[in-house]
Amino acid sequence: MTGSVNLLPKDGEVFLFPGFFTIKESDWYLDQLLKEINWKQEPIVIFGKQVMQPRLTAWYGDEGKLYSYSGITMKPAYWTKVLQEIKRRIESATGHRFNSALLNLYRDGQDSMGWHRDNEKELGIDPVICSVSFGASRKFQLKHGSEKSLRLNIELTHGSLLLMQGSTQHHWLHAIPKTAKPLQVRINITFRYIVD
Repeated sequence: MTGSVNLLPKDGEVFLFPGFFTIKESDWYLDQLLKEINWKQEPIVIFGKQVMQPRLTAWYGDEGKLYSYSGITMKPAYWTKVLQEIKRRIESATGHRFNSALLNLYRDGQDSMGWHRDNEKELGIDPVICSVSFGASRKFQLKHGSEKSLRLNIELTHGSLLLMQGSTQHHWLHAIPKTAKPLQVRINITFRYIVD
């Protein structure tokens, strides 16, 4: 994608495209995804303890593209027409191909995602992760794994696209923190490529 600047100072590539989808498109996608996705709240294992995820999730993709993290294995539901449409748009714009997507539903500011890397073996070496957001803006935080002073805050707005690639998942962790602000619902979709 042209006209973009790498937001990371070193060890990876992160590009932000605010307004990738128009407000009208984003409103429609948000409404459709809230209605038709089979949202779940599942238990995960953190530091050996089972807790409920602080958000709702869903896993969609090509047949057989399983995904495991934090003690759970997700079997894909087949793509909806809306997800296929979004996937075609981002594949055309980025030049990358994706065969699966993790969807996260943040119901309010108290739903969150802790620090992690998307470095599961199913994603292969140097995975490309393409993230689209619909709904309330949320702060997306990045911190370097070894140089603790390297940190970034990125505002993920309604209709934005964030692309992470190169060695990003080896060196950087990311999170969506809780906030006390009264926020409306937000859906984030991270498109991925599960290797065989």
